[in-house]
Amino acid sequence: MIYDNEMTLNFRAVSTNEAFARVAVAAFALVLDPAVSEITEIKTAVSEAVTNSIIHAYDSSEGIVHIWCGLKDNRLYIEISDSGKGIDDVQTAMEPLFTTKPEQERSGLGFTIMQSFMDKMEVFSEKGKGTKVVMEKSVGVCENNG
Repeated sequence: MIYDNEMTLNFRAVSTNEAFARVAVAAFALVLDPAVSEITEIKTAVSEAVTNSIIHAYDSSEGIVHIWCGLKDNRLYIEISDSGKGIDDVQTAMEPLFTTKPEQERSGLGFTIMQSFMDKMEVFSEKGKGTKVVMEKSVGVCENNG
């Protein structure tokens, strides 16, 4: 697919970069003239995906989080990936309330939140090679004409 616009962002997997990531993606989407609620949903979904990479992918080691975004017509495409340890069982990890870090008071709702705020969300992971979250959202389009 040829996109109307694209951006790539790479940053260290440290918690202080989570806010930067969500604001950067939200700013990129502004050209689509989103509603405030859509911006909030985009920022929340990005925050959840980036936080998963920071908390789970690298544990205490150094790592990089990669974000790619594309715009096509009124759709925002987002890919957030890492080269961390990967997910043992993606299907189980996507179950509400599942967490591998209960000692850190993780709620296990990250994937559920991403799914609820995006039109489409998929997770690809390979043990020892990393994880990619792919999300898609129609933005700035009034879906209720009545």
